[in-house]
Amino acid sequence: MASDRIFGLFTLITAVAYIAAATQIQTNFFSGEFLPKLFPLLIGGVAALCSLTIMFRPDPDPEWPASRTWVSMGIAVVVLAVYAVLLTPLGFIAPTIFAAGILSYQISNRAGVSALAGVGLSLGLFVLFKFALGLGNIVAYRIPTPEKLWNAISILIPFVGH
Repeated sequence: MASDRIFGLFTLITAVAYIAAATQIQTNFFSGEFLPKLFPLLIGGVAALCSLTIMFRPDPDPEWPASRTWVSMGIAVVVLAVYAVLLTPLGFIAPTIFAAGILSYQISNRAGVSALAGVGLSLGLFVLFKFALGLGNIVAYRIPTPEKLWNAISILIPFVGH
């Protein structure tokens, strides 16, 4: 209940700030006085009404998942972040094998099946994207220099300059 009210208050503050920003939109002679502001004001108004509903009619206290579930979600976020930065220096196939394999292992906890799922998904998606959909800019694999690999990975490390 308290978490809903806190979320509703945060959303209400954001909606009011959004409405205030929408009133500052500059208009010109041809677009009219109010038309460019209308859509952002409607979005902010609906968000404000929804946040008030959440604040005054909260759900009962939620059942939060177990700590193991939070760890699994954290691992998935880290794997997907590393996957995103390694696509450019390593190409499509190798990072997709590792990401799909790790995520599959989180689902099934069988290493052999997860490894096969990673390889199958990687190769299958590559064939689908490259040949069936005709996305010609997908590179199957690259052998990066250590500098390019460090530049990609260092994006994920806080306070490392580029």
